[in-house]
Amino acid sequence: MNALLDIDPEVADALQRGRPVVALESTIISHGMPWPQNLETALRAEAAVRESGAVPATVAVMGGRLRAGLARADIEALARQGQAVPKASRRDLPFLIAEGVGPEMGATTVAATMIVAALAGIRVFATGGIGGVHRGAETSFDISADLQELARTSVAVVCAGAKAILDLKLTLEYLETQGVPVIGFGTDELPAFYSRASGLKVNRRLDTAEQIARVLQAKWQAGLAGGVLITNPIAPEHEIPQARVAGFIAQALHEAQAQGVTGAAVTPFLLARVTELSGGASLAANIELVLANARLGAGVASALSALSADDVRAAREAAAVEVAMLPQAARGA
Repeated sequence: MNALLDIDPEVADALQRGRPVVALESTIISHGMPWPQNLETALRAEAAVRESGAVPATVAVMGGRLRAGLARADIEALARQGQAVPKASRRDLPFLIAEGVGPEMGATTVAATMIVAALAGIRVFATGGIGGVHRGAETSFDISADLQELARTSVAVVCAGAKAILDLKLTLEYLETQGVPVIGFGTDELPAFYSRASGLKVNRRLDTAEQIARVLQAKWQAGLAGGVLITNPIAPEHEIPQARVAGFIAQALHEAQAQGVTGAAVTPFLLARVTELSGGASLAANIELVLANARLGAGVASALSALSADDVRAAREAAAVEVAMLPQAARGA
C-alpha cells in the first residue's frame, strides 16, 4: 500500500473481498460541469455504479493525500469550489502532495485518476470522455497526458470516446502508436462524445461486458502493461447530431483563440461555451453519457471480478488434485 494513499473503508473492504470497484474522476465535478449539476451528476454516477452491482470510488487529492473513495461532503466541496480547485494530472500530483496541507484539494484528470486507481488496485475506471490530441496540435503540440497514461497504466477506461472538441482522428492514431487497444461497446466506430459515431473505426467491437473482461484479463495476464479504452456510444435518444455539434465547436474554438485561452483552461472554456451555444443540450447529453459509462464500468468490473474468482477456484481445485495424488505419508507431512 502506498504511504500517500487513503482508501475509503468501503472501497478497501470491497477490494479485499474481490468485489467489483469502479473509479470515478473528480475533474468532471470541478471543471466539467456547472453547479449544481456537477454535484447531482457525481452523486448519480456513484448511485449508478452501486445499482449495477459495484462499489464506486471517486478519486481526488485532499490535504496532500491521494484519495480513492470520497464522502459526500468531499464531493460537495469539489462541486461548490468548481474551477477554483486545481486540475491534477500526472505532472501536478507531486506539487499537490508536497504542498497540500489542510483543506487543499486537487481534482484528478483521467491520467491522475488512473494513477490513483492503479495504486489502490482498482482495474476499471468510468468517465465521460478522455483528453486527446487537440486541433492544431501539429503546431501547438497540445496533446493530453491522458493518452500516455493509457499506454503505461494498467487500468481500463470506459468513456464515450475523446471529447468532441478534439481531433478524433489524430487521437485514435496516437493511441494506435502507443499500443492502446480501443474497444467499441456494441459499435464498430469510435463514438464522438455527444454523437454516436465519428466515421473512425475502433480496433474491435465487443457486445458484452464479459467479452470485454476476458480481453482485459488476457492482456494483463500476458504481461502487456497499459490500459484499454472502452468506448460506449451515447444512447440514441440523448445524442446530438454531429453536424450540429460541429458548428458549436467551431465557434467556441474561434472564441477561445480570439481570447487567448490556452493550456489547461482550453477544455473547460470550450465545454462551457458549447453548453451555452447548444442551449444546454450538450450538458444534458454529457450527464446521460456519464451515467451510462458508470453502469457499463460496473458491468465490466463485475465480469472481471467473476473471472478472477474463477481463476482462484481453479487454482485451489488444481492444488487439491495435486495433494490428493500424493502418497498418504506425504499428505500427512
